[in-house]
Amino acid sequence: MINKKFVLMLIVVSLTMVCFVPHSIAREKGSNTFTSPTLGAKFVLIPAGTFMMGSPSDEPGRDSDESPQHQVTISRPFYMQTTEVTQGQWKRVMGSNPSHFSNCGDDCPVEQVSWEDVQGFIKKLNSMEGTDKYRLPTEAQWEYAARAGTTTRFHAGNSDDDLSRAGWLRANSGSKTHQVGQKTSSSWGLYDMHGNVYEWVQDWFRLYSANSLTDPAGPSSGSKRVRRGGSWSSIARFCRSANRDYFGPGQRSGLLGFRLLRTQ
Repeated sequence: MINKKFVLMLIVVSLTMVCFVPHSIAREKGSNTFTSPTLGAKFVLIPAGTFMMGSPSDEPGRDSDESPQHQVTISRPFYMQTTEVTQGQWKRVMGSNPSHFSNCGDDCPVEQVSWEDVQGFIKKLNSMEGTDKYRLPTEAQWEYAARAGTTTRFHAGNSDDDLSRAGWLRANSGSKTHQVGQKTSSSWGLYDMHGNVYEWVQDWFRLYSANSLTDPAGPSSGSKRVRRGGSWSSIARFCRSANRDYFGPGQRSGLLGFRLLRTQ
């Protein structure tokens, strides 16, 4: 004979699981922020959308590799670290500090890391948190996030004064890096997208085409990886949202760090 109390208990447990799991998943997917338990780093959710990548022909300080300006659609939201990865965060994962400006402190951006070094950091961080969601942003995701819905040279505006409020560059840095998150953030809550240190992105360098693209990931091979955003040593033109630069994937520099993307 079937035990009625046992059957009733199974029904209650099943209903509890059905009710609990979807709500838990919904809360995670619906959150606009995420904090890495290993790094203590905050990430904000960047919405899906469409933007014009590159610079218009009349933008002051532009370079030819920013042409032609073309439409890019980012089809899925993603989490972007609000600041550059810091020296303290690097040490939590890798156990050492490669930075030239190590005396700046744990809250300053890590630098002197190659693209290949960064891949090692990401692999270890993913393993530590039991996930595969951390990676570098693509070049398109980086520029889309840096613009934060704007079409100006910098997310803060067009002038050098606007840039000075938003980033550390040659004119105001004192020839060194600074603690992250000290300047004005974009409307999407991102700091230091202009200046402090250049930031590695995932892509091999490529020339643009006029075609509209959805979630471009760059070429499958190349000799140079793209870096974005300018540094403490840059003049204003190199800190623009559209500016592109590139470096060999094994090269290191005191001008060059990174920030992380985390997929949903």
